[in-house]
Amino acid sequence: MHREMHREMHREMHREIRLNGPLDTVATLRVLEHGRGDPCLRIDSSGIWRATRTPQGPATMHIEARGSSAPRSRTVLVRAWGPGSDWSLSHADQLIGADDRPWELKPAHRLLSGAARRNPGLRMCRSLAVTEALVPTIIGQKVPVAAAHRSYRALVLAHPEPAPGPAGLVLPPDPGLLASLGYEAFHRFDIERRRAETIRRVCALHDRLGSLVSLSGAELVTRLQAVPGLGPWTASKTAQVVLGDPDAVILGDYHLPNTVAWVLAGEPRADDARMVALLEPFAPHRGRVQRLLTAAGLKAPRFGPKLPIVTFADR
Repeated sequence: MHREMHREMHREMHREIRLNGPLDTVATLRVLEHGRGDPCLRIDSSGIWRATRTPQGPATMHIEARGSSAPRSRTVLVRAWGPGSDWSLSHADQLIGADDRPWELKPAHRLLSGAARRNPGLRMCRSLAVTEALVPTIIGQKVPVAAAHRSYRALVLAHPEPAPGPAGLVLPPDPGLLASLGYEAFHRFDIERRRAETIRRVCALHDRLGSLVSLSGAELVTRLQAVPGLGPWTASKTAQVVLGDPDAVILGDYHLPNTVAWVLAGEPRADDARMVALLEPFAPHRGRVQRLLTAAGLKAPRFGPKLPIVTFADR
């Protein structure tokens, strides 16, 4: 039995995907990375390694752009290991945005047009992994990005479960395990009771939340916000990654409204309502516009101090 399980964990399967246009795998899948040194995802010269939990079990994927045109390749080789290999490979085209059509956005705006021209292979990733996206996003609620990445990495490594295959990755935390922990167990990761209780709550709803991937982006956001502790930012950010909806707008972000207003209207400050109004002419690609502006490194001028990094001991 042990020998069969070992073979299953290390048996390699693969699939080659031909694309309808250029794909930059790193730019597209970077949204799945939670800081450099993420134990569940690694980007190296060979491609992208990703550990994940599928409905059929754990899996490790290796995604490699093929041909001389990489990273704007038109062919991708996906390899997978583990009990979730079949599921991972059958949904790999959705993960890499193989059916996405980024060239349908034809902005007349100079800066946005330049961002689109410089990132022709940036596609909308569709992970179909609701809890896997929610946990690190909840950790990122109202804390600096670096602090959120540090907390998530510590949480993963405190409960390490080796991922299948040769990459040496660790699986994302088991939702059942996280749901069973007391809120105080999260304190050593600089996660206070409010965020800890929200993580425990969504992990207890793991199976139910996983069934929501058939909904539209707007419906998923509404259903997620019905869970206590999940506000507009967490729900919309999760929906954009889980469903790969090019029109899904991230709301409640600290910087995005300012960036959108600065690039599109020359206004250094804005709220969500103003951002949505400015993005309206770009429907059904409003979320894609946000991704392009971020990928291009365009930012509004900053007038105030950065958010301080606060540890649990400081709260």
